[in-house]
Amino acid sequence: MKKEIIAIVGSIGLLFAALPLIGEENAKMVLINEAKKEAGEITPAELKGIFEDEKSVVILDVREEEQRAEGFLHDDFVAVKTISITRGNLEWEILEKVSDKDALLVTYCRNGGRGALAAQTLKKMGYKNAKNLKGGLQDWAKAGYSVKTGLGVTKLTAAE
Repeated sequence: MKKEIIAIVGSIGLLFAALPLIGEENAKMVLINEAKKEAGEITPAELKGIFEDEKSVVILDVREEEQRAEGFLHDDFVAVKTISITRGNLEWEILEKVSDKDALLVTYCRNGGRGALAAQTLKKMGYKNAKNLKGGLQDWAKAGYSVKTGLGVTKLTAAE
């Protein structure tokens, strides 16, 4: 009986120790979800349509430098203009690289969180047409679209 009580008390202690971490994760997701609503998102299929229609679009990769080894958005028929600025340097570098605040800007990261925060920041800085790529590079690849890596251009295919 004494061992069971100690085990229960220990479990409760671990739960209370984990609560602040759970709260931090939820707070982060609240911020990201707000950013997605404020900036808006574009699906991989919608972005692919923009490429196919040859509309002018600036792709802004906000991943960290080491994450760029995963590859970049690629289109098989249209040259994709990509600018790389880490999320942490966005406010300091964007005006040098994109002066047209009416340009269509699509931000992306690995899975969409930092891209959403970047698009929200761009909107606050006056970039009227900033959007985030929903799901980031992961959803782009999962949709079957090309990713350019150091090994060349690749596409995910469904397993048989």
